[in-house]
Amino acid sequence: MSDRVELTRRGFVLALGGVALSGCSTSLDMPDLGLDTTTTGSIRPKISVDKAITDPEVMYASVQEGGFALPAIPYKQVPRQFQRQIVQDPTGEAPGTVVVRLAEHHLYLVQDGGDALRYGVGIGKAGFEWSGRAVVQYKKEWPVWTPPPEMIARRPELEKWRGGQPGGPDNPLGARALYLFKDGADTGYRIHGSPEWQSIGQNMSSGCIRMMNQDVIDLYNRVGPKAIVVVA
Repeated sequence: MSDRVELTRRGFVLALGGVALSGCSTSLDMPDLGLDTTTTGSIRPKISVDKAITDPEVMYASVQEGGFALPAIPYKQVPRQFQRQIVQDPTGEAPGTVVVRLAEHHLYLVQDGGDALRYGVGIGKAGFEWSGRAVVQYKKEWPVWTPPPEMIARRPELEKWRGGQPGGPDNPLGARALYLFKDGADTGYRIHGSPEWQSIGQNMSSGCIRMMNQDVIDLYNRVGPKAIVVVA
């Protein structure tokens, strides 16, 4: 509800008898003024005090975890539309669904009450894009990255990691990875962190959905088992 509508409602009720309202939860009987009384969803009161979504100083601070250190992200250099935030859900999917909108470079985690958490993402470069539905088969913290043989063929310097690069801040999969399967088979695609925060909002990956490390940690902690992922 907009501030103008709220003030109009409040002014009307005060004129009736000096009664103070408490947001949108009033139970007073009122004539139909044509005002928009639609709820904004049950999550907003919780989100409004959740600094993990509303305060970039907290969201993108440095992280010390398991012997690893992630540097703070200079969020002022990240366009606002790619910073973590709560928005009205534009997807129409069920709560708990992860939706990646490629053209927007946004990932949405659908919430109850008509809202979604939105994160900026980097996506596949030309020739590596993909779309469809999948499930999060499993998740890993500080995952090992194993470049596929075709990538090693393109980039021979990766030969040293044929057996896997150990997890850590410099690992291309970042701090977390969500492994996407379809019909029981590994798609080879991941939603994962990246030390290259500058790549968010761009088409630079080999098809995976990459996120800032601090964002993928937040998503990891919120996504349930076997969550549906929609990429379109």
